[in-house]
Amino acid sequence: MVNNTMQALVLDNFGAPLVMREIARPQAGTGEVLVRIHASGVNPLDIKIRAGKAAHAKPVLPAILGIDMAGVVEAVGAGVSGFTPGDAVYGMTGGIAGVPGSLAQYATVDARLLAHQAANFSMREAAALPLIFITAWEGLVDRARVQPGQKVLIHGGAGGVGHMAVQLARALGADVYATGSAAQKDIIESYGATAIDYLANSVADYVQQYTDGAGFDVVYDTVGGATLDGSFAAVRTYGGHVVSCLGWGTHALAPLSFRAATYSGVFTLLPLITGQQRQHHGDILREAGRLADAGKLIVRLDERAFDLHTAMEAHQLVEAGKASGKVVIDIN
Repeated sequence: MVNNTMQALVLDNFGAPLVMREIARPQAGTGEVLVRIHASGVNPLDIKIRAGKAAHAKPVLPAILGIDMAGVVEAVGAGVSGFTPGDAVYGMTGGIAGVPGSLAQYATVDARLLAHQAANFSMREAAALPLIFITAWEGLVDRARVQPGQKVLIHGGAGGVGHMAVQLARALGADVYATGSAAQKDIIESYGATAIDYLANSVADYVQQYTDGAGFDVVYDTVGGATLDGSFAAVRTYGGHVVSCLGWGTHALAPLSFRAATYSGVFTLLPLITGQQRQHHGDILREAGRLADAGKLIVRLDERAFDLHTAMEAHQLVEAGKASGKVVIDIN
């Protein structure tokens, strides 16, 4: 007899714990793939959504959280090509805007959002990657159009998006620099960037040291706030480009304008919220797979193990800022 139910963690009220429920297993509709989920990546955004502090993600309660996932195709809906049952896949597939996420045993997923898992990746590695790599790609490739030989500065080079951006910029042939703490120097340099201790060096100091005062061709801010203001002062005069995935504050544009430089924002959630450009996310993840299989992309994981029963502990670890890399929840 076929079991038509599944276990899932459900958020009923903002600020409340996730609750285990047995609910109906979804069925793949037109353009969809039913995925048996094996791993769910935890992003800081998941924590903000649960706390009710992420109105920009358009959460709808009750909600199944979990933006990133990796799993195996169970069934394919009408109109889907390129995926067959048994395929290992991954993607940034839900957990916002009323789209069920990956803290469940199964999910129906818009096939456009999915890509085949890289041969070099485990399920845990694949589940850790989608949001952070897509965010890095949209900034460096879609917005800044990084070219070989350019000097690229990544703010927060040891962070989730940051360590993806460093590796992607390197793969694009750029000369890469990344800010972080003194304790993160070895991590940043292991990805091929020149590490800059942001506490020990002023913007003016490192711009002078690494660009002879000219400024960086591209600056990617993954931190926000005052770091974005500093980015406007670090970019190259005439044609320099600043990108931020956290440009949500109020900022003075004068330093950017006086350099005749430009700015772009990245909002990775738009395809899930609007339904537009979903195919592009699948395409980006196919590029990630090629880089991974070529040995040019690795994801830094926190090695601690969590499952649906201990998912709240995973959230607490990320919320406390004590994770050593991306946290992943195994879905059994």
